[in-house]
Amino acid sequence: MKLTLVSATALLGSAVLLSACSTPNKVEQQLGADALIEQVAEGKYKGMYRNVYRTPVEQRQYPANCEADCYPAHPAVSCKTPAQDCQYTGPQQSPALDTGFSLQWLGHASFLVNTPDGQQLLIDPVFGQFDWPVSWAQHFAGIIKRPYTPRLTKEQLAATDAVLYSHLHYDHFSHASIAQIGATAKYYVPLGMANYMPKGGYNVVEQAWYSHSQLDGLNIHLVPAHHFNSRKLFNDHNQAMWGGWLLEHSGKTLFFAGDTGYSGHFKDIQQRYGDIDICLIPIASYHHDKDGDWYRYVHTTPEDALVAAAELGCKVMIPWGYGNASWQMGDHSSHSPLLRLLHMQQQLNSQVPLLILNEGDSVAL
Repeated sequence: MKLTLVSATALLGSAVLLSACSTPNKVEQQLGADALIEQVAEGKYKGMYRNVYRTPVEQRQYPANCEADCYPAHPAVSCKTPAQDCQYTGPQQSPALDTGFSLQWLGHASFLVNTPDGQQLLIDPVFGQFDWPVSWAQHFAGIIKRPYTPRLTKEQLAATDAVLYSHLHYDHFSHASIAQIGATAKYYVPLGMANYMPKGGYNVVEQAWYSHSQLDGLNIHLVPAHHFNSRKLFNDHNQAMWGGWLLEHSGKTLFFAGDTGYSGHFKDIQQRYGDIDICLIPIASYHHDKDGDWYRYVHTTPEDALVAAAELGCKVMIPWGYGNASWQMGDHSSHSPLLRLLHMQQQLNSQVPLLILNEGDSVAL
């Protein structure tokens, strides 16, 4: 059988791709003496991770609640239609923290972070739409496609030293984005999530709550979040942990909350690590016409986020989860959470400095 140059090249490329995809990943675990892990010990759900901050329905209470007129228009939020397709046009000021950290909000939960010692990190990078099969099913399920998707150059992707993922949900964890980033970076994930990484020779570090890893001069801590974890339609509920990330360098700290509802974990994190310099806290995905109690239980409202920021001792809070690069899951509109945040900041007389970014904005702190 005679092969043309084109077909031979295609076969060679396919062989290389298949070889890379079949290359096993290198996985290590960081636990430590203070690691907090709770798993079901026996029975049908043996091995399932449990949220130690779970609360029965009848005992759920929140320090602050917006009861009415929660989404008034704001002069610093310019929208194409009410609360939809907006840009924040107000002042972007923050305290002079001199942390050495700089960051760019890529959209939704994705951030590019530069550390004081010159390393580049990506947090929950999802550059496109949902991975398959949700991308295929979203048309039938009525899920809104994000109208804006983050973009990084090949050079920026190649410069990535580490990638941190908080949990497995499709708007936070993306096989397609991992393939774009490549195997040069080191991947940090909660316990059990290495099983969900694509094969391809990736270096993966699994961590438990209150464990930490060292990346040159950077301490990487996995901390609790009041959420849950799953990737498949059946039989993988909470088979992996979830959490937030706390980065520390020379006493300066940056906290990424991950998807989370309000609970006592915020106070616990502050007691363990002290006041936090930079707090990246979600303010969206809490609304649902039928299941609003559940959505708020696992996602912070804007007022929950403001209370959490005060409990964390945040010197500046950067909100995320809403916006033109979100999927508007659990929101009235793309920017209704931001309008509620600005409204509740005044209602609660919150003293936590807010730094509002638009997708693509960068800031040095």
